[in-house]
Amino acid sequence: MTLPIESALPELLKSLSERPDAVLVAPPGAGKTTRVPLALLDADWRGDGRIVVLEPRRLAARAAARRMASMLGEEVGERVGYRVRMESRVSKRTCIEVVTEGVFTRRILADPELSGVAAVLFDEFHERSLDGDTGLALAMEAREALSPDLRLLVMSATIDGARVAALLGEAPVIDCPGRSFPVETRYLGRDPLKRIEDEAAAAVRKALREETGSVLVFLPGQGEIERTADRLGEAVPETVDLCPLYGALRPADQDRAIRPAEAGRRKVVLATAIAETSLTIEGVRVVIDCGLARKPVYEPANGLTRLETTRVSRAAADQRRGRAGRLEPGICYRLWEEGQTAALQPFDRPEVLEADLAGLVLDLAAWGTSDPASLQWLDPPPKPAWTEAVALLKSLDALDGDGRLTDAGKAIADLPLHPRLAHMVARAAETGEALLAAEIAVLVSERGLGGTDVDLTDRLRRLRLEKGRAASARKLAEGWARRAGGALRKGDPADAGRLLAIAYPDRIAQARGAHGHFRLANGRGGRLDETHPLAGTPFFAVAELQGAAKSARITLAAPLSLADIEADFADRIETTVDVAFDRGARAVRARRRRRLDSLVLDETPEPNPDPEAVTAALLGGIKGLGLACLPWTAKLERLRGRIAFLHARDPQSWPDVSDDALTGTLDTWLGPFIAGKSALADISSGDLHAAFDVLAPRAMLDRLAPEEISLPTGRTAPVDYGAEAGPTLSVRPQELFGLDTHPVLAGTPVVIELLSPAGRPIQLTRDLPGFWRGSWADVRRDMRGRYPKHPWPEDPRTADPTTRAKPRK
Repeated sequence: MTLPIESALPELLKSLSERPDAVLVAPPGAGKTTRVPLALLDADWRGDGRIVVLEPRRLAARAAARRMASMLGEEVGERVGYRVRMESRVSKRTCIEVVTEGVFTRRILADPELSGVAAVLFDEFHERSLDGDTGLALAMEAREALSPDLRLLVMSATIDGARVAALLGEAPVIDCPGRSFPVETRYLGRDPLKRIEDEAAAAVRKALREETGSVLVFLPGQGEIERTADRLGEAVPETVDLCPLYGALRPADQDRAIRPAEAGRRKVVLATAIAETSLTIEGVRVVIDCGLARKPVYEPANGLTRLETTRVSRAAADQRRGRAGRLEPGICYRLWEEGQTAALQPFDRPEVLEADLAGLVLDLAAWGTSDPASLQWLDPPPKPAWTEAVALLKSLDALDGDGRLTDAGKAIADLPLHPRLAHMVARAAETGEALLAAEIAVLVSERGLGGTDVDLTDRLRRLRLEKGRAASARKLAEGWARRAGGALRKGDPADAGRLLAIAYPDRIAQARGAHGHFRLANGRGGRLDETHPLAGTPFFAVAELQGAAKSARITLAAPLSLADIEADFADRIETTVDVAFDRGARAVRARRRRRLDSLVLDETPEPNPDPEAVTAALLGGIKGLGLACLPWTAKLERLRGRIAFLHARDPQSWPDVSDDALTGTLDTWLGPFIAGKSALADISSGDLHAAFDVLAPRAMLDRLAPEEISLPTGRTAPVDYGAEAGPTLSVRPQELFGLDTHPVLAGTPVVIELLSPAGRPIQLTRDLPGFWRGSWADVRRDMRGRYPKHPWPEDPRTADPTTRAKPRK
């Protein structure tokens, strides 16, 4: 069968013979992954140099190498080989070497000239992995400075070819028309109340009833794949094979999933996004897409990378859909509504914009640069993430103050691990524990090894006993230990927590509160199933968490002791005196604490805390509880009312004594008067009076806003400054007889509330003379009959004031 890529090969070969780079855009199924490298074997410019093909995933690398070898009628490892983590099949005869992007990065860092390499092909570049972007940036600089004849070919299905061509210096773009069969899209929708595995299993049963051929189902991760398989169980016909496909699966099981179904049988492949590109799974003509993918999201604030389930992009959805039409007309069932497709993001974001950049910073430092701008990128690394990564590497003593590799940094950079894990292995080599540290590193970085128990020590014991993939992992760990210069002495798994803490000191966890709940040194919360044996452990080191920052689920950890923490992190342990307000006791408590970041290792009462800190804590407690917790008296409240009255009329001269204003300035007006006190019970109303005397001078206050007003009878009556109507004087009219002027305070007429002999309000007035001349007649007429024993003269302006029922004769 002639592949679509054949029509583009002449132009591609001609282009690479004339200049050292090109961009090839070809849709899935066109044959670019396998046919292009073979076509370059006979190019004159190749000589005896190798063609290195980069793939984003190990599964794709192995599958591509096997396919090309079979096309040559050879075994893998002859003219076509592959090199991936934990597995290598190459020989002296190998001309085409398929590698993962991470393997290529290690290779070019070790050999910037890429000795013996004639061309580097970046396949599936549209996935925009961090390793892919880094590999291209380094290869471009290597070609410019060291290997001008090196060919660079970027290949992709869905990429902005012009943008990549511009990055390469206006390289030619070769477009290959695809040959895909029509795919009918059917939208099944999704019930949000049902689990995705239930919906997927129902769609599989529907597809098996309605259609022919094998079925490829896209699910977010391993958990959903396993649960979907459980739900299908015996519900699928005997002639149907259920095949999971995800990254942590054993290579033999991955190969089984992508092989054609046996004659007379059908296959249901339950896969993650690993099956979106590169692979052709023979016999698939039905795709079921849940529309979800699980992607790593880095959180710089706590240094963690968590897996997040998100909607796929439109480009990814189209890639998945296209899998059904590679060999014949197909069907794509989508588990969402048709109208939701337009709301999907057009493309996936490049990993460099969202990833932990510690490994990249270390790689570039090993390359000889501390400035990412010195290289060419499609999307440059974000500065905040870069800065955070530099800080981490300096804390690991991998970089000096100028961002250059230290001796420790060189040892770390020499190991193909995340800098944290490499730091752990390098440190462990100094104490003869390199192999144990390397085993820990392989368990942390390789999913699916040693089981799924949260306890790392349990996984270590199983890793040492299991065969198959575990044997390859052990061999890999031994290689890392040797590379670190350590002995291959088997360490005790019980020491795993101590070593893991070297890699993740910010994730040392301490039990807190409820059983199974922990606080991490970085301040984040974590939890374990309360029935798990580790749930009662006082301290352990955490390698992995999933979920929200407040209470993430701990998925991999190992216990360690307080003695280990004190021995290994003595330089990070600080002794502090913490002075804080205890809301329950309504008092300040001082504790001497030894801390490792956010963890309190031990504490004792502090008998002699800093007086200023005590006052500040007490003031903070008052702010938290509100001003109502202070011992206000009626006289104090009246005092506040008087000051507030004057402030409203002259805010420049008189302070704001509202709750908000007093709370905001608590330390200035109250602080000096509670020095030496440590509890709310120690504060008296006298302290508040003293504070207000300074806040508002009493002599001027008494003159402008007196607490009481003298009446014509010689008695004084209080003024209510808190009344809604304004400063108010409540008095019987008999006590105001003979008064023909209205009382005024600070230029404001006092509101006079006239009371009946029984003390009930009968009239409000802001104009007493006007009241005498006007409304008094009506009031007099009504009151005379009801209170005949009290005087109600016709002209109160000339009457004698009295407090008695009858005036004296």
